[in-house]
Amino acid sequence: MKKLIVLCSLISFSACSTTYYRDETAETVDMNRFMGKWYVIAHIPTFLEKGAYNATETYSLKKNGKIDIDFRFNKDGFDGELKKIPQTGWVFDETTKAHWKVRPFWPLKFDYLVHYVSDNHDVTMIGVPKHNYLWFMSKTPELDSVERAKMEEMAEALGYDLNELIEIPQKWN
Repeated sequence: MKKLIVLCSLISFSACSTTYYRDETAETVDMNRFMGKWYVIAHIPTFLEKGAYNATETYSLKKNGKIDIDFRFNKDGFDGELKKIPQTGWVFDETTKAHWKVRPFWPLKFDYLVHYVSDNHDVTMIGVPKHNYLWFMSKTPELDSVERAKMEEMAEALGYDLNELIEIPQKWN
């Protein structure tokens, strides 16, 4: 009986991992242009990100196709303790390259949806299928107001609660 329960659990876990979210993601992501340092301008944070200042996320594509993700921020102030949350990602939807799987640590992994990326790949909106976490990011510490309005409209249409959206203070010398 235990073997049957384990087998059913494994089947249900694998079934969950085959869901595509193409109706919620960008049409395509140019991975080489997407790589690099992004400034996290605003977010609906996970518990790990609360109190973030100067948050950045840097993506590096490895030869094996995996993506090194270096997320870092100062905790509770510009001079606060530097927090680093390294993660590993990989492209799940090879057609669009806009749906990734991200693993902060084993065995945890989650869907990472590139909902929007600007034509020149300098602004992006990232979220998750349950619409409870969201990130507005830019390749510069400021976000153009037109792009910001576009992303807010998209996020609302997808079901994100923008009352939960928190600005991340950015101050760079």
